Amino acid sequence: MQTQFNMKLITTEKEYNKALQRLDEIFDAKPKTKKGQEAELLALLIEEYEEKYYKIEAPDPITAIRIRMEEMEMKQKDLVGIIGSKGIVSEVLNKKRKLTVNMIRNLSNKLKIAAQILIQEYELNR
Repeated sequence: MQTQFNMKLITTEKEYNKALQRLDEIFDAKPKTKKGQEAELLALLIEEYEEKYYKIEAPDPITAIRIRMEEMEMKQKDLVGIIGSKGIVSEVLNKKRKLTVNMIRNLSNKLKIAAQILIQEYELNR
C-alpha cells in the first residue's frame, strides 16, 4: 500500500503519523534511489518533529549510572575505587551523597557516561 506524503515540515500529529507510515513502507529502499532519498528526507522531518514534541529528557545521574551498571553487568562493589570506598559508593547510589568532580571524571571514563549527564542536579534522599 503506497501512501502519498507531501514533503514539507511536519506540524501536526496527523502529518507525523502519515510520515511514520510512509517511512515504514519505504524504509528498506536502496540509498540513492528516488525512494531511498525520500526515506532519508522523511527521517529528517520526523526527527525534527520528535525533537520538538517528543523530546526525551536525560535520566538523572544516579539513574544513568545504574542503567550503565546493568548494561555492563556490574555490581555496586565494582564501583569501589571508581567512586570511593564501599560506604561512599552506597551513599552515592542511594542519593545520600552528591557526586564530586573526581567521581564524575572517573565514572565518565570507566562507564562511558557523558559528563553532561553526570553533572546534572538531583535530589538527595535525607
